[in-house]
Amino acid sequence: MDELIPLSTETLDAMPDGVRVPSYDRKSLTAGIVHIGLGNFHRAHQAWYLHRLFDLGLCHDWAILGAGVRPNDAASRERLIAQDCLTTLIELDPTGMSAEICGSMIDYLPVEDGNGALIKAMTDPAIRIVALTVTEGGYYIDAVTGAFDAKHPDIVHDADNPETPKTAFGAMVAALRQRRASDAGPFTGQSCDNLQGNGAILRQAVVGLARLTDPDLADWIDTNCSFPNAMVDCIVPATGPKELELVKRFGIGDNAPVTHENFRQWVIEDDFCNGRPDWDKTGATFSNRVHDFETMKLRILNGGHQVIAIPGEILGIDSIAATMGNPAIRGLLRKVMTEEVAQHVAPVPGFTALEYLDLVDRRFSNPEIADTTRRVAFDGSSRQTGFIIPSIRDGLNAGASVVGLALVSALWARYCQGVREDGSTVEANDPNWDALHQIAKTAKDRPLAWLEMEQYYGDLASNKPFADAFERWLTMLNTDGAEATINAYLNS
Repeated sequence: MDELIPLSTETLDAMPDGVRVPSYDRKSLTAGIVHIGLGNFHRAHQAWYLHRLFDLGLCHDWAILGAGVRPNDAASRERLIAQDCLTTLIELDPTGMSAEICGSMIDYLPVEDGNGALIKAMTDPAIRIVALTVTEGGYYIDAVTGAFDAKHPDIVHDADNPETPKTAFGAMVAALRQRRASDAGPFTGQSCDNLQGNGAILRQAVVGLARLTDPDLADWIDTNCSFPNAMVDCIVPATGPKELELVKRFGIGDNAPVTHENFRQWVIEDDFCNGRPDWDKTGATFSNRVHDFETMKLRILNGGHQVIAIPGEILGIDSIAATMGNPAIRGLLRKVMTEEVAQHVAPVPGFTALEYLDLVDRRFSNPEIADTTRRVAFDGSSRQTGFIIPSIRDGLNAGASVVGLALVSALWARYCQGVREDGSTVEANDPNWDALHQIAKTAKDRPLAWLEMEQYYGDLASNKPFADAFERWLTMLNTDGAEATINAYLNS
């Protein structure tokens, strides 16, 4: 199209034919949710479920106030405020693309030191849910014990400065302190991150931080607030030049579009202390079996992403779909998941583990999803520990093979050496990259140095079957290369 229609509330009626726009009056919406972490995933997933609920004429008092606690969230706020917090969602389906304008967020709070605006918003009795997408590594978890890391500098700061906190959890504690004092009541804390038991982990962070300064408040939060566990699923690539050009093809002037696959899933524990939207009327599932759903997703989809993205990066393959076109990498995914992961994953309504693997295979292979191997390989120190190592422990506890999972761990070690097989440099791609890079270089000559990182592997270095397999694979990766090593495993 020659001229783009700038995205705003006032231009919704002028959007091109075929672009789905909100049927509700956004000016009549009122806020019931503060959501911290307005990344692409939230806008394509949780915000969409609420938007479709509004389209049904329901729950118009549950709109979202967006929020961020990191300095770089200010740039996101500026982009979204300029377009009235609207987002163009582009569904990437091999049979054809479609666009939809999502309008469930009505404001984005100022991003500021001390988080004053965020705390004030969360003290409003109209806010009944505070939700978060702050990534798997954002919950201050001690990697060895799984407990709350009270010694992290950010947490120490918030304990020393409870009225001007740095973290989302510090802001939540400050708001809950004021709500208790004013009789505004509790709110539900809702994690929407890829963590097993994410609600329990959020409770651990909020209650644990409160206990450092005000044990009575911590007890009040623990007793009165709820923290439902949930499983979330939708593949949502990062937005770059390609996505910015793609939205223009629809004739829309949007500086913050989001692309996503044609699949969403949200399974939620129905534990809300102060009401909730009827998300189930737009496809979400309320269930007391969240743990089983999330185990299947975390072990097979998220774990599968690690299985394919890291060798893809080592071999210089840019996209997830392209890794699935590599016979060795696709074979690695199928064999590891079938032989070493799926048998430890319970079926859920609608899927056995192997049926879910078939679905994941199709989703990963979608050529329209330009999801990069670098994005998926990011933060292995959280994702390997969250998605791969639990499967290793399941296999060892069951006396089953973990040879393929040892190869997956060796591939991560090889990746952290920081150089691809074509000689190009892997730029830092983990919050702990410097330390990982140094250990990975040491492990070239002494492979067990990698497994001796107890913060990730615990006691696995002393498990001889796993350690021997890991050592064999890492040695082979360094001498024969990734593809030959993967093929040796496939032919074993």
